[in-house]
Amino acid sequence: MSESLHPSAPHHLPGFITAPGDTDVLMVVVGIMLIGAVVGVGNFYLHLHTLPERMAHKSQKLQFEIVAVLGLLALFTHNHLFWVIGLFLAMVDLPDFGTPLRRIAGSVEKMAGVPPEPDPTETPTEAAGHATATTSAAAKNEAQGHA
Repeated sequence: MSESLHPSAPHHLPGFITAPGDTDVLMVVVGIMLIGAVVGVGNFYLHLHTLPERMAHKSQKLQFEIVAVLGLLALFTHNHLFWVIGLFLAMVDLPDFGTPLRRIAGSVEKMAGVPPEPDPTETPTEAAGHATATTSAAAKNEAQGHA
């Protein structure tokens, strides 16, 4: 049985129309491009979403943690206000209040004659050297006081 075309059908069909049982090349190419586009847009979205965290990574640890939590809240709640707040917080340098207060407390302890507690920011070798120097200085002062 021979197939004959309908008299009103065109004699030349476009290249994207495939014969029955053949692979639809256009659909495969569009499917691959669609998967690539979804992966590319998702990668761009996540890269843009982590912008505040990458900006705050250079700052203090507390500020970085706050910005990271705001970024996660924005990601999971779809509330973009958290992301904007995190971006603004990442742009602002927060002042360091801990170091001056720690130094003031150390000076007051020194004036009161209380041996200073080891500084958590110092490495153990520096703290041991500092304790040895403090002990020897205290011993010298005690020896001079008895003389």
